[in-house]
Amino acid sequence: MQIQLSMTGYHPVTIGENVQGDQLTDKEIRAVLVDFLKGRPVAPKAVLEEVRVHNGNAIADVVSIHNMAHCYEIKGETDAISRITRQGAFYDQAFQRITLVTTKNHERQAFQLAPTHWGVVVASKASDGTLMLRYMRKATDSPRFNKEVALLTLWKCELLALCGVEEKAAQKLSRANLTKMIATKTGVREVNISIAQSLLGRQTQTGWPATI
Repeated sequence: MQIQLSMTGYHPVTIGENVQGDQLTDKEIRAVLVDFLKGRPVAPKAVLEEVRVHNGNAIADVVSIHNMAHCYEIKGETDAISRITRQGAFYDQAFQRITLVTTKNHERQAFQLAPTHWGVVVASKASDGTLMLRYMRKATDSPRFNKEVALLTLWKCELLALCGVEEKAAQKLSRANLTKMIATKTGVREVNISIAQSLLGRQTQTGWPATI
């Protein structure tokens, strides 16, 4: 694999891996993206796949775990990029950072459809079959981030664990009411850290597909 990791000024960053086939698929892009994330100067604690958010209304393709969870939505050459308008409404509330990873044929639509705070990465294939990922725009904080919606990413047992001394009294509450209670008492930064730690703990305990 060829990797260039300089992020100075957030100029395009290119990494490459040989792939087969005429069209770039989600699977091919995902494999290279995961390798890229693992190779970052500050590597994530874990890279998770297929993370359900907003009570299952959307599924994040790849999520990197740092002090917060960063969502990566992948759209291959034959995927309908227009779907991000619906999916994005859920991602924007559930994650503070979101990046769209798509292909050259979708590049114009990517910048038209993706909110300006989303990062954009464009995948293309070189003449020798190498898949190239180019970082075109850095992700910034979502202005629509919602603590309650973000906490719905967690299972009830994980939410109860965040209640601390109140856990026993909270046993009978629904997930929706638990998220309201936690969100009321917890700041944005603390919510993000708690979600990241819970997702990491879930992977460790259950063997949930992830790359460490």
